[in-house]
Amino acid sequence: MSGHLSPIKLDSYKPLRELVCEKIRQAITSGIFKSGERLMEIQLAEEMGVSRTPVREAIRKLELEGFVVMIPRRGTYVADISIKDLTEVYEIRTALDVLAAGLAAERISDEELEAMQRLLVEIGEYIEEGNLEKIVETDTAFHDILYQASRNERLVSIINSLREQITTLRGRSMHYPGRLANTLAEHRIIVDSLAQRDSEKAQKAVREHMENAEQTLLKAIEEEREV
Repeated sequence: MSGHLSPIKLDSYKPLRELVCEKIRQAITSGIFKSGERLMEIQLAEEMGVSRTPVREAIRKLELEGFVVMIPRRGTYVADISIKDLTEVYEIRTALDVLAAGLAAERISDEELEAMQRLLVEIGEYIEEGNLEKIVETDTAFHDILYQASRNERLVSIINSLREQITTLRGRSMHYPGRLANTLAEHRIIVDSLAQRDSEKAQKAVREHMENAEQTLLKAIEEEREV
């Protein structure tokens, strides 16, 4: 296992186990820990400068979230997902994201639009820095605003549930050559369509964004398996 996680900063109001959980989750989503990779409690604890107890608690939570799998007498591994699972989830996610975009174009506030535009600037800066962890975090915030702007709480809940099932693999697609720049360009088109209050254009932009993300992820997985 090669993680090289940074030590936990104990200046947060959050419980230590939550900080540890967030750190490991981010390492998985950003691709530091790969699907199928074994996670060692002792090494994780040493890298983060904590005891094994919060690491153990974090791993249990991550198992419930579907990020890791605990195999008796073998240990803990980063969860994998089959191509069939991936395509099925993306089919549903695309349909739901398109619906959310159409509603958001009609209901989004000026403040939400401004927040999305600020996030675009931040994503661009993080791309230049090569800070994948922050890119994932900011990209998630960008989509959260889009979903909330739909003003449909049940839709948001369903999307978030499905999103967790592919979060572990997003790091792979973002590592793919050219994907980050393309993602930023696609996000700008989405924001422009929302600003124009054009539901049809917003739906088209989000559909293309999701389809491109899926195809890039499939290419990345295929190339990894050929190595």
